[in-house]
Amino acid sequence: MRFSAVACSALLALVHAGPLAVDNLDARATTFTNPILWEDYPDLEVIRVGEVFYYTSSTFAFSPGAPVLKSYDLVNWTPVSHSVPTLNFGTKYNLNSAADRAYVKGIWASSLRYRDSTDTFMWIGCVDGKSYVWTASGGGAKSNNGEVSGWNWKSTASVNKCYYDCGLLVDDDDTIYVAYGSTNIMVAQLNKDGTAEVKSQQVYAGNTYIEGSRMYKINGYYYIFVTKPASDEWVLRSKSPWGPYEMKVLVQSIAGPLSSAGFSHQGGIVSTKDNNWYYVAFMDSFPGGRIPVAAPITWSSDGWPLLVKDSSGAWGKTYPIPVSTSKTVPPVTGTDTFRGTSLSHEWEWNHNPDTSKFKLLGGSTGGLQLSTATVTGDLYTARNTLTHRIIGPKSAGTFRLDISKMADGDRAGAALFRDNMAYIGIHREGTTNKLVYVNNLKLDQNNAWNTSATGTVAASTTLAAGTAGVWFKVQADITPAFGSSTQRTTTFWYSTDGRKFRQLGSAFPMINDWQFFTGFRFAAFNFATKALGGSVTVKSFTMEKI
Repeated sequence: MRFSAVACSALLALVHAGPLAVDNLDARATTFTNPILWEDYPDLEVIRVGEVFYYTSSTFAFSPGAPVLKSYDLVNWTPVSHSVPTLNFGTKYNLNSAADRAYVKGIWASSLRYRDSTDTFMWIGCVDGKSYVWTASGGGAKSNNGEVSGWNWKSTASVNKCYYDCGLLVDDDDTIYVAYGSTNIMVAQLNKDGTAEVKSQQVYAGNTYIEGSRMYKINGYYYIFVTKPASDEWVLRSKSPWGPYEMKVLVQSIAGPLSSAGFSHQGGIVSTKDNNWYYVAFMDSFPGGRIPVAAPITWSSDGWPLLVKDSSGAWGKTYPIPVSTSKTVPPVTGTDTFRGTSLSHEWEWNHNPDTSKFKLLGGSTGGLQLSTATVTGDLYTARNTLTHRIIGPKSAGTFRLDISKMADGDRAGAALFRDNMAYIGIHREGTTNKLVYVNNLKLDQNNAWNTSATGTVAASTTLAAGTAGVWFKVQADITPAFGSSTQRTTTFWYSTDGRKFRQLGSAFPMINDWQFFTGFRFAAFNFATKALGGSVTVKSFTMEKI
C-alpha cells in the first residue's frame, strides 16, 4: 500500500530535480509530463485489472456513451470500448427534433468497476433521475491478466432512483456498494446481481457542497473520495461502509501543472501491481474541455493518502512514470480510413445516430457513407453528426469528403462543434457546389439549450464544376484560457488535391465557458434543407499535432 522508504526518497528527488535532471530522465523515458492525455475526458474513474488500467468518462448526449480507455502505464491511453453502446434513456437522445433533444443531459459522472468473481465489467450512472446499469461479461480479463478479448455490453438494469455522481465498490466478500449524492453523501448496497437496491443510508452530512463520489476499500478501511467543485478533493474514511466517516482534505486549490487552467480535482486513485498509488484528476482547461492529470500519492502512518507535490507545493508537471513496460497502445494521432466493420471508439455521434443513414463501405478503399438523415436548417438538430475529440494544445483535423452524390439543398462539411461553433463545407445549390465558411451557430444556455442562431455565411467561393473530392481542415488552438478574457482561435482550410490548402474566412474565436461541459470537437456532418436522398462519403480523417 505504501511506497518503500527508498522508493519515496527517489520519488521526491525526481519531483524536485532541476531542469537538466528532468531532461535526462525524459531522454530515458522514465518520466511523464502532465497532462497525461490532452483530450476532453472528464469526470473520470481509473481502475486496474491485472496489468491493464481502464478509464471511464462522462459523455453527456454523445453516443455511444461512457468510453472505456486502456493503458499499460497509466500515462498512454487509447479508447477500446463504450460502456453504453446506445443511449437508452428516452426519445430525446435520438435528436428527433429541435424540441426533442438532450444537449447537456445524459451521462454525467458515472462509475466503472470490474467484478472478478464473474469476469464482469459493470458500469452505473444516473440519467434523468434513474440509475442505469450496463455490464460486459466473459471477456477473459480474469484469466488473461486484465486483457479483454471482446466487449459485449448489455443493459442489465435500471433503478428508479438517482445515484448522483456515483462510485461503485465490489467488496472483498463480493458485496456491491454505491456511494453517491451531493453535500450529504449516501451509500447503497445492491443485490448480488447488481440489479436492485437492498439498502441505502446517509453516511456523511456535509455543510459544504461536495459531489463526485469514488469508493474504495484499502487495508480494512472504506474510503470515499469526493470533490468540492471546482477546486478541492476530500477523503472520507471509515471502518464500515455505513460509517461513521472521518474527513480530511487531499488537495485544496492546488496550483499547476498548466497555466490558465482550473485546479486539479474530481478523480480517483488506483494502484500499480507494485502497490504504488496514484491520484488521477482533471483540470478545467477550456476551450479544450476538462483534461486528466496524474500524481503519485503516499500514505501517512495512520492510513491517510498524501499527494506528492513539487518543491513549490504545486501539482508536479513531471513525475516518474508509474509503470515501466514494453507494452504500448496506438497513438491518438494518425489517419482513419474507415476500413473496418465498425467505427473505432475514438468516434461519438451527436446523440444516437439513425443507423439506416450511415454505412461503412469496407473493401480496399474504405470510407464512411453519410446519407442525409434530417431535413432542417439547424446543424444542432441534424442527426448523424460524427464527432472526434481534439488533441491539445494545438492540432488539426482533416476530413476528406467525396461530395459527388450531394443533392440540391444539402449541406456537408467539417465543423468545430460546441454550443458556439463554426464550420467549413459545401452548400449544394442546384448543381453548384458553393464552398462556405459559416460562423455564429449558437445554443442558448439560458433557454434550455435551444438554438439561438443557425449560422451566418461569413465567406464563400464556388468550386469548379465536376469537383468530386474536397479536403476540409479545421486547425484548432485549445491551449487553456480558462478564467481569462483570452480567446483561442480556430482556422478553416480547404483543398481539392489534399496537398495545397487555402484558408477560408477569418479565424474563429472560441469561448472559454464551462456550462456546456464538453470542449470543442472536430465533426463531420451532412444534412438536407429540402429533401432526403443525398449522401457524402468521408474517405478519411487525419488528426495531427501542429
